[in-house]
Amino acid sequence: MWKEENNTLYKKFEFKDFSEAFGFMTRVAIEAEKMDHHPLWTNVYNKVEIWLTTHSAGNTVTEKDRKLSSKIDALI
Repeated sequence: MWKEENNTLYKKFEFKDFSEAFGFMTRVAIEAEKMDHHPLWTNVYNKVEIWLTTHSAGNTVTEKDRKLSSKIDALI
């Protein structure tokens, strides 16, 4: 479940291994690029953390973030 905190939507994902995590990040990158909406994220081995916020709206959570978060959830 995505958490709204500190003007971001946040979620942590865990995968079987690095390859699965990296594959997920690649799929997210393609969707984010289509929306011209790029996440802040980290990856360490099988874990991916994502923070979504809309910079052009003053770094707040907007419908654009909610839409991308739904698309990300559909990629799992």
